[in-house]
Amino acid sequence: MAEYLNVLLLALLPAGGMVVGTVLAELTGTSRRTLSRALHVASGVVLAVVAVELLPESLGGAAPPWAVVLGLCLGGAFYILLEWLIERSAGGEESAGAWMIYTAVAVDLFSDGLMIGVGSVLSLQLALLLGLGQSMADLPEGFATAANFKNKGQPRGRRLLVAASLILPSLAGASLGYWLLRDRSEALQLTALAFTAGILLIAAVEEMLKQAHEVAEDTRLSAAFLIGGFSLFTIFASYFDS
Repeated sequence: MAEYLNVLLLALLPAGGMVVGTVLAELTGTSRRTLSRALHVASGVVLAVVAVELLPESLGGAAPPWAVVLGLCLGGAFYILLEWLIERSAGGEESAGAWMIYTAVAVDLFSDGLMIGVGSVLSLQLALLLGLGQSMADLPEGFATAANFKNKGQPRGRRLLVAASLILPSLAGASLGYWLLRDRSEALQLTALAFTAGILLIAAVEEMLKQAHEVAEDTRLSAAFLIGGFSLFTIFASYFDS
């Protein structure tokens, strides 16, 4: 039980990053260019989580390469299906509104918690690193979410309550990942890790970067923020592993 409580604490890291980003958006300006740059940084961090930690860990263990690739593809397909269901229930992408954004963020945090729960079955150190990495990515995402709610005219009290409620999906995902896989084979655990990598890969490219390009015109400096986020997590992970 103590190990499970540690997993829940680690699952608070991504939600904490989201809450911090929300508070920063409430206390500072939320220009469209700042929002775009924050999303580029978040995309870079998420891509680094996939490329530096999740896929090397999945491919370096007992799972055959075909199983890892299958898990990656299933994770991507799962995210695409969820996105389609959310847009369908909201009546289309354009009419989704602020609560559609909230639902998408909740799904993202659930996948973060799932990744931490799966990673904790392999190693608590891996789960800690993934949690810290996602908290760095979720901070600008929380900033972006709060900015969108501001633009939709939601009152501050409701915006802060919404941010606090986003803790629940992360805890639920971590619990599911931990209890579902703790007694399974290493090959299945690593395949599940690749599954979460597929979710994050689609989220970074098709959601974060897409939104970044929509809120403000892309510039050469935007690419610098993207590679900066990637480099930030890479150097962090390298020193953490050593």
